[in-house]
Amino acid sequence: MTHRRKFAVPVLGAALLLGACGGTTSASPPATGSASTTIKGAVDPNAAEAPAPGDIPDNQAFVAYTPPAGGFTVKVPEGWARTETGGGATFTDKLNSIHVESIPMAKPPTIASTTADVLPVLAKQAGYKAGKVSSAKRTAGDTIVATYQTDSAPDAVTGKARPLAVERYEFWRGGTSVVLTLSGGVGADNLDPWRTVTDGFGWK
Repeated sequence: MTHRRKFAVPVLGAALLLGACGGTTSASPPATGSASTTIKGAVDPNAAEAPAPGDIPDNQAFVAYTPPAGGFTVKVPEGWARTETGGGATFTDKLNSIHVESIPMAKPPTIASTTADVLPVLAKQAGYKAGKVSSAKRTAGDTIVATYQTDSAPDAVTGKARPLAVERYEFWRGGTSVVLTLSGGVGADNLDPWRTVTDGFGWK
């Protein structure tokens, strides 16, 4: 009886130890890659970034435009729809627009005159949000730049308007002012194309 009791506890302990080891093995995590970790509906960090509405492609070609009356030339994106106006034209593609016009002006514009005379007129547009007025240098010379936001025309299907970021450049020489108004969807990266257009302006 004594010998049996001496071996009872170690045998039981061994059984418990084996049982514990067995439990650890069954709870082991699956090998790497054996189970999917993708959560349904989550954003894929490896997916290509979608361009913002109004982004102009990097490979966009530009062509020179001169109005029938002459006086200046400007580079505009090739293939955009063109509508002629009295002193210039409007070029459009989706949310993007370039409007160019020539008007007589006795004196060159300044930051003060644009702020006092032009901004109140621009403020009447739907969705107008003021930006800033500053001067800038371009290939053709100094220009006065006004930045602001406005609303696009309502969508033909949804009836909703979209916010547009607008840059208005005004060039002047010898009593003539040429205004370049560039607009695109808010958030679109059109910095380089707009620089191509404004640096592509020249007097004739």
